[in-house]
Amino acid sequence: MCRSIKTLRPPALAEEATEDEIRAAALQYVRKVSGFRAPAAHNREAFDRAVNAVAEATAELLETLEIRGQTARTGT
Repeated sequence: MCRSIKTLRPPALAEEATEDEIRAAALQYVRKVSGFRAPAAHNREAFDRAVNAVAEATAELLETLEIRGQTARTGT
């Protein structure tokens, strides 16, 4: 996968992942899958929708993961 995507769950990350960290990981994923660092104007909307969808799925995943009997994130 993409080496610049870091693990966003404890204990790899000392604190909860921020929205910016989640979005950055989503952007890296979409860039890798699409093969585009920056999409052409005619692909911008599809690219942005994909980044948003991946970010939402990532946030949901992090909120629902259980690590050693505890949830990875709380309060969101």
